[in-house]
Amino acid sequence: MPNIKQQKKRVRTAAEERLENLRFRSTAKTLARRLRAAVDEGDEARVSEEHKKLVSWLDRAAARGAIHKNTAARRKSQADRLASGPRA
Repeated sequence: MPNIKQQKKRVRTAAEERLENLRFRSTAKTLARRLRAAVDEGDEARVSEEHKKLVSWLDRAAARGAIHKNTAARRKSQADRLASGPRA
């Protein structure tokens, strides 16, 4: 346990940031799950809406550092392939 005031603050700040990053990662997983469900149901309007939400959320998470930018790019690419449907 830190004795120095600044280190106590850093511990507190790190805990808050950890929770915030967890929220970003968890929501991204939820949005990906919803996109997959929409694709399975075959609802094109819902697929495009869920895809737009997911891409926006991934961009936001990467911008604030909750996930790495390459991870966000990879997940967006996977979502694009999922949303565009099977290739012939």
